[in-house]
Amino acid sequence: MDGDRIPMPFHKGELIAQALAGVDPFNAPIRNRMPDQHRTFFPLLPFLAVAVTDAEGWPLATLVQGPPGFASSPDPARLQVDALPAPDDPAGARLVAGSQVGMLGIDLATRRRNRLNGVVAARGEAGFAVDVAQSFGNCPRYIHVRALQPIERTPGPVTAFDADLPARARAMLAETPTLFVASASGAEAQDGAAGLDISHRGGPAGFARLDGDVLVVPDYAGNRYFNTLGNFLAEPRGALVVVDFATGDVLQLQGVVDVDWEAAGPERVPPVERTWRFRIVRGWLRPGAFGLAD
Repeated sequence: MDGDRIPMPFHKGELIAQALAGVDPFNAPIRNRMPDQHRTFFPLLPFLAVAVTDAEGWPLATLVQGPPGFASSPDPARLQVDALPAPDDPAGARLVAGSQVGMLGIDLATRRRNRLNGVVAARGEAGFAVDVAQSFGNCPRYIHVRALQPIERTPGPVTAFDADLPARARAMLAETPTLFVASASGAEAQDGAAGLDISHRGGPAGFARLDGDVLVVPDYAGNRYFNTLGNFLAEPRGALVVVDFATGDVLQLQGVVDVDWEAAGPERVPPVERTWRFRIVRGWLRPGAFGLAD
């Protein structure tokens, strides 16, 4: 499987981020095919985090769910997803053949997670297929453990808003221990280093702090790839998705990010190595849209 490693999996923004963080360049195990352990992992999952771009190139983040087995890998170069976003999901219409996509498979019960980035090969009435461009694992730290089960929800009407967040959106951000963040490599990235990405961020409840229309997110020690922060150096537009697992409410945000490489907080738990500031531009609140609960 070593022959599937991408020779240079990092673009300029990621390399700059690694240098700013004091990380020496290294050959990360990022592959252009899914190893068997990833192929057998995705069918175990009841949901995926997915990143797409809107018509203006802004990342959009969402969650796609289905019964275990809805995601499967017929061969190492492809992931088949037999589910689609809900019709009222702003990301749904952007999952079209030829579009870039970032995906995160995460098991909150075991804290295992694998990333997959690629291109939508086909979309049908019941799902879509992705041709794999990047496949790699992530460390399990900072994941809030949950044992999710399907639950019947009654979705409510979608509220779209700009930087003036509804009170419910503010409450969700103030309480959540889990964010999913979508980012893009920017126009200059080439070949195996280019594409969309979606990753997990977690911590104590309320670890991300809202200051007006800016969400300040602490950055903890991780796998040293700096995919997300490197993307933000190359393309500052990003997206978040947050879910309230008790109510099923889903909050999707788009914003512009700047990284503060000097904002360390070694006294915090976990220790903070830097922060990034997500200035909210627009969002959507979708009550009861997520059909899993713990």
